[in-house]
Amino acid sequence: MLEELLEVYPERTKKFKKKHFQVVEEENIESGKCSVKSNIKSRPGVMTIRGCAYAGSKGVVWGPIKDMIHISHGPVGCGQYSWGTRRNYATGTLGVNNFTVMQITSDFQERDIVFGGDKKLEALCKEVKEMFPLAKGISIQSECPVGLIGDDIEAVGKKMTKELGVPVIPVRCEGFRGVSQSLGHHIANDTIRDHVMGTRELEEAGPYDVAIIGDYNIGGDAWASRILLEEIGLRVIAQWSGDGSINELGITHKSKLNLIHCYRSMNYMAKTMEKEYGIPWMEYNFFGPTKTIESLRAIAAHFDETIQANAERVIAAYKDEMDEVIEKYHPRLEGKKVMLIIGGLRARHTIGAYEDLGMEIVATGYEFAHKDDYEKTIVELKEGTVLYDDPGAFDVEFLSDKLDVDLMGAGVKEKYVYHKLGIPFRQMHSWDYSGPYHGFDGFKVFAQDMDTAINSPVWNLMDLPF
Repeated sequence: MLEELLEVYPERTKKFKKKHFQVVEEENIESGKCSVKSNIKSRPGVMTIRGCAYAGSKGVVWGPIKDMIHISHGPVGCGQYSWGTRRNYATGTLGVNNFTVMQITSDFQERDIVFGGDKKLEALCKEVKEMFPLAKGISIQSECPVGLIGDDIEAVGKKMTKELGVPVIPVRCEGFRGVSQSLGHHIANDTIRDHVMGTRELEEAGPYDVAIIGDYNIGGDAWASRILLEEIGLRVIAQWSGDGSINELGITHKSKLNLIHCYRSMNYMAKTMEKEYGIPWMEYNFFGPTKTIESLRAIAAHFDETIQANAERVIAAYKDEMDEVIEKYHPRLEGKKVMLIIGGLRARHTIGAYEDLGMEIVATGYEFAHKDDYEKTIVELKEGTVLYDDPGAFDVEFLSDKLDVDLMGAGVKEKYVYHKLGIPFRQMHSWDYSGPYHGFDGFKVFAQDMDTAINSPVWNLMDLPF
């Protein structure tokens, strides 16, 4: 099948793309060895579904921090596109102390490209602080032209920090940097490290203080996770960065354990805090009851017997409810084939949730993952599963047809293509206006959404356009 897929490409492109596909064999599952090439620039001329460094910084890491103004510095296009946020829910009053869904842009014009935008950026910072006096900081998210013309956003940030009395943080996340949005995550993490980390103090530190790292509160995911962590007796002192604040970023170095959900976007920070402050970290997975139970026990193992006993009590309290959900939806979804192409986490983290419902993952892969992501993924798969990195639009359409999938899970750019193909689809970057999907509460929503997508009568009523 893969040979047939690659046959449509010119010889050089075929040779390049072949390295990005693998059919999982039993020996791969046992050893964790993965031959898929990743974190390589997309092939020119092939329609990729990746994003850019600006998307990784503004759209993922910095954007959800609710009490800061995030300036898209450059032409209006990127900023306008980023206005359609990933549904990063946050508490607070919009425009007063919560600015997550607001779009602030320096709106570069031709004149700014010629003469530079530093003065315009200074004026914008002053205007923003005047309009939103409760904003606790400003980040400057640079777009491509800013890097090309050489605007000194670092100098502007330093000057405005002094003048305005709040941190004004320059982020060199121009879209052309790196091979995907993954570098944007790294750049954003580095600026948090250099400007915010360790700058605040936690007044009353406790033995059970933890931080949620790499959860962007899509549809309330971080809240659903927080409920479970607090029920087993832990105290969440920071959320990075869904419903998070600049103060939380500044006190996280006081955490006793950093819990990472999205490894790809935040592992840099966890490793930095481990090195600088000796804080241990671990990955956890709150998709589906099986993985949630595993993760709760693993988290509790880092603490004393009280927390471990609490974890078992919480697991037992939710068991009957989860059994009822599975009993209801398993017969309707059993054997349904799922194909995934998601960013840098959910292509492996959601596998257990689908399997809890009796569904089968026949193909999965990432837009911007690195080698270690694939090594962690391959051990979760079954023999014969197709694994891929940065597939083009043609590739995923071809595979979805050949594998005769019952459900496609990808991003909004792919959504309407599969609707037209008559294939049920779930938007697995922002939950298609639903959620949360994390934790026990989230699994109830997840199961219902997958059932609604696959078993909706609408698919039998439409005429395909071919």
